Parts: sequence; C-alpha cells; structure tokens
Amino acid sequence: MNILDQLAQYALERVKSSEKTVPPDEVKEKALSLPKGNGEFAKALKKNDLAFICECKKASPSKGVIAENFPYLEIAQEYQKAGADCISVLTEPKWFLGKNEYLKEIAQTVSIPCIRKDFTVSEYMIYEAKLLGANAVLLICSILSPEQIYKYLQICDDLGISALVEAHDQNEVKTAVSCGAEIIGVNNRNLKDFSVDTANSRRMRELVPQNIIFVSESGVKTPQDIKLLRESGVNAVLIGETLMKAEDKIKKLAELRGL
Repeated sequence: MNILDQLAQYALERVKSSEKTVPPDEVKEKALSLPKGNGEFAKALKKNDLAFICECKKASPSKGVIAENFPYLEIAQEYQKAGADCISVLTEPKWFLGKNEYLKEIAQTVSIPCIRKDFTVSEYMIYEAKLLGANAVLLICSILSPEQIYKYLQICDDLGISALVEAHDQNEVKTAVSCGAEIIGVNNRNLKDFSVDTANSRRMRELVPQNIIFVSESGVKTPQDIKLLRESGVNAVLIGETLMKAEDKIKKLAELRGL
C-alpha cells in the first residue's frame, strides 16, 4: 500500500474506535441539532483576488516533524491577523500528529472559517467535523468512490458546511465536477510518491468550470508561484509547510500575497 492507502485504512480504524465511544446515530443527531451553517468557507474563498487558506500542521509523512514547537492557537491567530481567509487544521494523528482538539480550540478562537484537514472515509467523520466546529471537510477523490463523494456532498449540504473535493489528475477532476463539487482543490503533491509539481494546478484549471471555486494545494513557496497561479485563474491557494517553517508568519504571508 502507498501512504495514501495507509492513511485511508488508518482513518477507517479510527472511525471504528470512535464509534465505540460515541455511536454513529448519536454523532449524526448531535451534528444535525446544531445551527445549520451557511457555507462560510466557500463564501470566504469567493473574492476578487486570490484567497489564502493557511494551514496549522505539526508534521507530514514526507517531511516528518515540521514544527517541534507547535503553539497552534498562536499560529491560528497570527494567520488571522495576517489576513488569511480560512484556516486548515490537521486532525490526522499518526502521520501528521494532528488532534481533534486542535480544530475544536482553533475554531472557538478565530473568527475566520476552518476546514478539517483529514482523510474522510466515513460520513461519521463529517458529522464529527461539524461537532468540532469545522466549516468544511476534505474529500479526496483517490480514496473515495464517486458514489461516496456524491453522498458526502449531500451530507455537507444538510449541515451547511463546505467540502473541498481534492483531485490530482484529469480523471479525478472530471469526477469532482460530475459529483457536483462547489470547491475543487488540485493537489500539486502526488500523495502516492510525494513528488511536487506546481504546474499541475495550472494544467487542471481549464478542466474546471468558472463557477466552481478552484484551489491550488501544496508546493506553493514563492511570490512567483502565487503570480503564476493568479494568472492561471486560480481562486485560492492552500499553504502549509512554507508558512509553518516561517519564523514571522505575518511577514511571510504578506510577502507571498505580494504586499
């Protein structure tokens, strides 16, 4: 199994474990009893200029530990102060050293929308994300069937949260479009071998209708990268490692934004 398969398999094991503590019906009932969201995440990405999704990430499978010191609430507040449009929070515990608590606390602390960055393999995780305060979830085409994506998008609609449907190649982009995704993210990192090609987003842009929000994910490191993505008609970028490694995150985001 490649790393993505392992992440998906481990996510299924995590769900089974969580279900023993809080049964699926209970999680669903609690999530649906909360006030319905109004798509805050999608709305934040709909702007005249490029939107920035900034990521709180302690580690990754390709880089190992990125931030030994991880004051996640301070980082999230810095992102908000720097003008981030949304915050991505890793909750995957094994390879990314994430925690559900990070998302819950960050969502309670900042006023901008948060996405739960995890490997969604069950509707349980979507209801759970809502309870943690997420405004959006990640759905990855390469670990889900079209039927699952369609079903999970309907659940997101019921909860009033957004779904960032992630694709890597032409076939996955077409699947995301056909399933009715409102937001499509193209990952410049191939999660099967970790190779990065920022031109991947630019190649895929023409396959996505203009009424769908297009997000470029991974490998965005320089103002030149941002310039090329802007010129390609990308609506938003998700930036993790570059910001996590920056000592002054406010200064770094301003530099990337071209301010």
